[in-house]
Amino acid sequence: MSTSSHLNWLIIRNHNSFMLKKRDVKKPFSTEPNNLTNLSSYRYSGLVHKKTIAVVPASDKKGFTVITKKGKYQNRPSKNSVSVTFKAGPRRSLKKLRKYLLHNKYRYDLKQAALRRASAVLRSQKPRASKKAKKAE
Repeated sequence: MSTSSHLNWLIIRNHNSFMLKKRDVKKPFSTEPNNLTNLSSYRYSGLVHKKTIAVVPASDKKGFTVITKKGKYQNRPSKNSVSVTFKAGPRRSLKKLRKYLLHNKYRYDLKQAALRRASAVLRSQKPRASKKAKKAE
């Protein structure tokens, strides 16, 4: 029998190995997997929920991969995650991600955070303009 996610959160919220507490920062950061915003809060926690979303860079550094956890296979780690890679270009990939989350009816509350994380991943993969090229203009 599994415990509720609220009870699990009450147990781990103040002390767990993924927390980063800093001086003069009211809300501690979290390094846990499947946490979209890296904030230590119940909504974004990847440890306590049956269904979670993670957005990571694709293995070939082109596009991003969305990893979702199935609630049905909560206690079977080999079967509980599904990964889908989006690499059709930034705008099209973000639109596909939005449709993917809506189509699967999967954690509506995390949709905006997932889109922001995906956008940040795509922005980090963009080649940076060199300073020499700017001076030549």
